[in-house]
Amino acid sequence: MSPDDLLAALDPEQRAVATALRGPVCVLAGAGTGKTRAITHRIAYGIRTGVFRADHVLAVTFTARAAGEMRTRLRELGAAGVQARTFHAAALRQLTYFWPKVVGGAPPRIAEAKAQLVAEAARRVGLPADRTGVRDLAAEVEWAKVSLVVPDEYAVAVAAVDRVVPGGHDAAAVARLMTAYEQVKDERGVIDFEDVLLLLAAMLAERPDVGREVRGQYRHFVVDEYQDVSPLQQYLLDQWLGGREELCVVGDPSQTIYSFAGATPHHLLTFARTHPGAQVVRLVRDYRSTPQVVELANRVIAHAGRGTGASTPAPLELRAQRPDGPAVRWAAYADDEAEAAGIAAAAARLVADGVPASQIAVLYRTNAQAEAFEEALGTAGVAYQVRGGERFFSRRDVREALVFLRGGARAADPQVALGEAARDLLRNAGWTEQAPTTRGAARDRWEALDALARLADEVEARATSEGRRGSVADLVAELDERAAAQHAPTVEGVTLASLHAAKGLEWDAVFLAGLSEGLLPTSLAETPEAIEEERRLLYVGVTRAREHLQLSYARSRLPGGRASRRPSRFLDALWPGSSAARPRAGAGGPPAADEDPRASAVLAALTRWRDERARELGVSPGRVLATHALHTLAARRPASREELALVPGIGAQTLATVGDDVLAVLARSVRA
Repeated sequence: MSPDDLLAALDPEQRAVATALRGPVCVLAGAGTGKTRAITHRIAYGIRTGVFRADHVLAVTFTARAAGEMRTRLRELGAAGVQARTFHAAALRQLTYFWPKVVGGAPPRIAEAKAQLVAEAARRVGLPADRTGVRDLAAEVEWAKVSLVVPDEYAVAVAAVDRVVPGGHDAAAVARLMTAYEQVKDERGVIDFEDVLLLLAAMLAERPDVGREVRGQYRHFVVDEYQDVSPLQQYLLDQWLGGREELCVVGDPSQTIYSFAGATPHHLLTFARTHPGAQVVRLVRDYRSTPQVVELANRVIAHAGRGTGASTPAPLELRAQRPDGPAVRWAAYADDEAEAAGIAAAAARLVADGVPASQIAVLYRTNAQAEAFEEALGTAGVAYQVRGGERFFSRRDVREALVFLRGGARAADPQVALGEAARDLLRNAGWTEQAPTTRGAARDRWEALDALARLADEVEARATSEGRRGSVADLVAELDERAAAQHAPTVEGVTLASLHAAKGLEWDAVFLAGLSEGLLPTSLAETPEAIEEERRLLYVGVTRAREHLQLSYARSRLPGGRASRRPSRFLDALWPGSSAARPRAGAGGPPAADEDPRASAVLAALTRWRDERARELGVSPGRVLATHALHTLAARRPASREELALVPGIGAQTLATVGDDVLAVLARSVRA
C-alpha cells in the first residue's frame, strides 16, 4: 500500500493520528472508534514515508491478545518488522538478553503464581494463610509492587489513598509480609512478573551501556490502553524513552477499570501538561455500535466523576456512525434462575435468527455468576465457552491436534488445499464433519478442533489474497505465533465472561446480567472512587455490543424468595417506566426539566428542533443530540458557546456542528 492508500482508509480524526509522526502524541479514543486501526496505520505510514524504521518501533499494550491482533494488522499493512508486545513480554525479552552481560549466568526462573510464596511469607509473620486470605494478600503484594510502594512506605501509602487493607489486617503486618515475601523469593531463587519490569528498569537506569543499546534500538514508542498504565510501567517507559519525546499514547479514561490492581488514568489525563506541545487527537466516531447502543453508553457515563470531589474532564461523547438497530431491551426477572433461563432462551432465538453463537456474550460482574448461565445454556442446547477458564493452547486435545498438524506439515501434498489438508489431519485428533449431538466434554473437544479447522480457512484465504497457495506449514506458523501470544482462534459458542474479562472484546449481541444494587456496584465498593469505577465497568459492558443489547436483573436470588433487589443505581435515570427515568435533581446537578416549568417549555422546543434535524439528516434523534443532554440544556439554559461547552454531552464535535443552532433555539425559547 502506498502512503496515500493508507490515509485513504481513515476518517479525518484517524488520519490526524496517522500523520502525527513526531511525538509527543496523545490519542483520546472512545470505545469502538477504531483506535487500533489509527495507530497501526500511523506506524505503517511512518515506515512508508521513511520517518520510521520498522525495527526501531516498539508498540506495547496490556494483553497478549491485543498484541497479537496488532502484529496481525501491522503485517497486513506491510509493517511486519515492528515489535508489538505486552509490557511484560517486551521487558522479559530485554532482561533475558542483558542478564548474562550485567549479572552473569542465566536469569532467575519466574514464579508462575504468588500463592505458595505468599503463603510461606504469611506463615513466617504469623498471618492466617487460608486459601482466600492468601489470594487477597497476593493481590495486595502485586498492587504495592506495581504502585512502587516499598514495605517501609506501605502504611502511609494505603492511608493516603484510603485503600482497605485486605483481611482486616494491620497495615504494619502486611508490610512485614511484603518483606518476608521478598526473602522467600530470594531463598528459592525466583522472581515474579513485577520483578521483570523492576529489574529491567534498574538496568536501564544504572547501566549507561545498557540504556544506550536499548534506546539505540527503539526510537519510537506507542502505548495502547494508556489509561491502564501503572506507576511501575510508567517508570519503565520513562527509562525506555530516556528523556526523548517520540511517544504516542492511546487511551480512554472512561474505560479505566483496573484501579484496584494499580492502574491509573493519571498519566493519560496529565499527558499534555507533562509533555508541553503534545498533539492531542480525539476519536469519537463510533463504528462498532448502533445509535441505540451508543446513546445508552453516553448516558451511562455522562455523570462520571460526580461525588468524588475530583476535578476530571468530561467523558468523550461518542457519535454513532452505523445505521439504526433494534431498541435496547430491558428485563426484570423473578430470580437468578429465571434470569439465566430467560437469557438462554433469548440467545437461542438469536442463533435461530442467524446470529452466530460466537457473536453472543453474557457478561456479569463476578465469575461466581457464571454457573447459572452454564446450566441454563446447556439445558437450552446452546453451545458456550467460559472466558477466563483453561487457556485454549493448554488444552490436551489442542496440544494433540498440534502434534498431528506439525507432522503433516512435513509430508503434506502441496496440491491439496490447506482447508482440506488440515481437516484430514484433524480427523486423526478426533474432529468430525458433524458436531456431536451431546453436550459436555465431547462437544467441547469438537468445538476446539473445529476452531482450528476454521482458522485453516482464514490462513488459506489470506495466502490467496497474497497471490500464493496456503500450506499446513503456514497454519502451524500461525498457531505458534498465536500460542506465544495466547491469541486463541474463535470457538463457536456463546461467551460467558466477567465484565473485566470482556474488556477489549466485542460481540453482535450482548446480555448484561445481574445489574442490581450489591452486584453492580458490588457491595465491596465502599468509596466514591470505587463506585465510579463500577460505573465505568457498566460503560465497558454496554460498549461491547454491536447491535443487540439487553440489560437485566433479578428481583430475588432464589425462586420464591423475597423480591428485595432493585436495579443498579447507575440505571435509575435510564430504566424504562421508572419514576426516575428522566434526569433528577440532586447530586449537585441542575433541576430536572419536569421540575422547572420554564425548563419544560425549553425542553419541548429543543426536542422539536432535534427531531426535525434528525428527519432532515435521515438519522435517529440520538445521533443529533442525546436525550440526557437535552434535559441538561433545558435546565441550565446556556447563553454562549463557552457556557454550552461546559454541558456534559456537548463535546467539540457537537459544538462545531450544532452549537449555534442549539443556542438559537435556547434564545428563542427563553424570550418566549
